[in-house]
Amino acid sequence: MTAPTQAPELAPQTNAHIDPAAQVASAGFVPVQTRSERPRSFDPDDFGVPTGREVNWKHTPVAQMKTLFDTAAASDAVTYTFSHEQYVSAPLAHGASPRGEFFVPEDVVSAVAWQGAAEALHLSIPADEEVAEPIVVTIDGSGGRADAHLVIEAGRHSVATVVLQHGGTAEYAQNVEIIVRDGAKLKVVTVQRWEDDAVHAAAHQARVDRDAELTHIVVSLGGGVVRVNPNVELAGTGSHGYLYGLSFADSGQHLESQVYLHHKGAHTTGDVLYKGALHGQSAHSVWIGDVLIGPDATGTDSYEANRNLVLTEGARADSIPNLEIQTGDIAGAGHASATGRFDDEQLFYLQARGISEEEARRLVVFGFLTEVVQRIGIPTLQDELTAALEAELEAVTR
Repeated sequence: MTAPTQAPELAPQTNAHIDPAAQVASAGFVPVQTRSERPRSFDPDDFGVPTGREVNWKHTPVAQMKTLFDTAAASDAVTYTFSHEQYVSAPLAHGASPRGEFFVPEDVVSAVAWQGAAEALHLSIPADEEVAEPIVVTIDGSGGRADAHLVIEAGRHSVATVVLQHGGTAEYAQNVEIIVRDGAKLKVVTVQRWEDDAVHAAAHQARVDRDAELTHIVVSLGGGVVRVNPNVELAGTGSHGYLYGLSFADSGQHLESQVYLHHKGAHTTGDVLYKGALHGQSAHSVWIGDVLIGPDATGTDSYEANRNLVLTEGARADSIPNLEIQTGDIAGAGHASATGRFDDEQLFYLQARGISEEEARRLVVFGFLTEVVQRIGIPTLQDELTAALEAELEAVTR
């Protein structure tokens, strides 16, 4: 007699702890855990349309950014003016060096901007040249969609400062590719003072070569949704990267930066400091800071910090620092994050000296934010931003 066919054996029932990561791995799918593991591609189709569940989109209002997920039709929605035309080189088509020398999009908006920008703006600072005044690029939106790719190249042993000033309104997908050649010192400041209905997503990728230095500063004060994500690779031995940021989110604003600092070369130095203030119902800021110290980055010294000051009920600051170290031979590494309200001791100290509560609050917030402004090192821009912060604080304390 033939034995009856038995059903497959079922897994025994248990109340023991189950590791979700192990379950996912056994199913053949492991979610992206670190910035270095994110997929990269020039083709938007390789990313698909974000749902808001992806690790790099889950804090972002994707519904408000949906127009940036498709390539823009050719338009004059954004215009560019330059303070120093002599540093503007011929536009770069796809495949024209140095465009794409190391830049590869990390998300669908960056891939869309790559495809949509048939020609890239090219700012080139010649080798050994020291530019005394800031090179200012004014980017003015007049409504509509636009894609852009900008290459900023600092030649060997050059010294320069580039300021990107954004204003007006647009739905703007932007790539900024930054190349700092051996021994060069470059400062890039990107200022977002858009109108309230603007949507701006920018991917900044930088490579810093041997004994070179990059200071990268993000200032976001205006716009409905602004997402500026710097990615800096300290590729050369002895290279330095200083990444600073400042934001002030009002009611209904979403201001975001996902920062990535990759120590690739030996004896590199990194310093990351982002500060933000939030005021008003549904004001939202996002800071995600990833630092990777690679296996060859011996002697590295790196620190990242994010500080947020929440001024009213209904505002929210998301702050997520991450540190990954792949070598045991480092000089130092650390990270910190803090989000809170006014320091009562500071307010008491000021009020005890005859300062009104309203003025004391203004002074505390102003002092908190201006630490980043002072690191810009451009007096005219610092004065302009100081005045803008004063205006923001006046509205807060009224």
